[in-house]
Amino acid sequence: MRQFFFLFFAVLTFSSCEKHAEPAYSADEKMMTVNAPAPRESNGNESPIISQKIIKEAFLKFETNDLENTYNQIKTAIAANKASIQNDSQEKDYGTVTRRLTVRIPSQNFDPFLESISKGVSYFDEKNISSQNVTEEYIDLTSRLNTKRKLEERYIEILKKATKVSEILEIEKQISAIREEIEAKQGQLKYLESRVSESTVTIEFYKTIAQKEGVKISYGSKIWNSIQSGFFSLSDFLLSLISVWPFIILICVLAYFIRKRFKRKKI
Repeated sequence: MRQFFFLFFAVLTFSSCEKHAEPAYSADEKMMTVNAPAPRESNGNESPIISQKIIKEAFLKFETNDLENTYNQIKTAIAANKASIQNDSQEKDYGTVTRRLTVRIPSQNFDPFLESISKGVSYFDEKNISSQNVTEEYIDLTSRLNTKRKLEERYIEILKKATKVSEILEIEKQISAIREEIEAKQGQLKYLESRVSESTVTIEFYKTIAQKEGVKISYGSKIWNSIQSGFFSLSDFLLSLISVWPFIILICVLAYFIRKRFKRKKI
């Protein structure tokens, strides 16, 4: 038991000596904080150089005369640059037909891919290319993850020396909480690496429906619709007359007798 308390006290003492001022760290992280490695040349046991972590994104919008040819050109560029289509949608309104593609592409092929799909485009309605440097965030996450792992190792060493059930349960509770934080940071780091390794390019291209063609089709349709409408109206009128034929006969008979009676009075 003395050895257990001595070891626990030694861990706390050693951890407190490693403290560095760093905002937004938890109590456990503060106990074990290790300065994030700044990019520099590796020398022996020093931290290796961390390359720049850049997230690249682009949005392109342009008009085309042939949607199918443009799509095939983009598919060729996708295959050549080892990219993949994440989303493909198409819509049509009164004046245009639009197709929208979301493409994920290895970041090293970002520029060649943009160059390939830009061939033959006279001008872009919209062209936005952005890059976000997340190197500092990446280093911070890596440092926090390493800190948590070291803290977990120290709790495991203490657990090996524990003898009381209450002590074992308390230490295991701490280890479980630390492992949850490790998994969360691993997920964040994996997501960040995914966005860095693969860039996102959204391509929106559309075809404008010819105005003259639209007018001709619309005018011809209106004439045909008018003929059909007139024919159906006449048919409806005749059918309505047929449906009320008893009333028409009755009116005609009444009119005949009334007229005959008026003639008798005049005589």
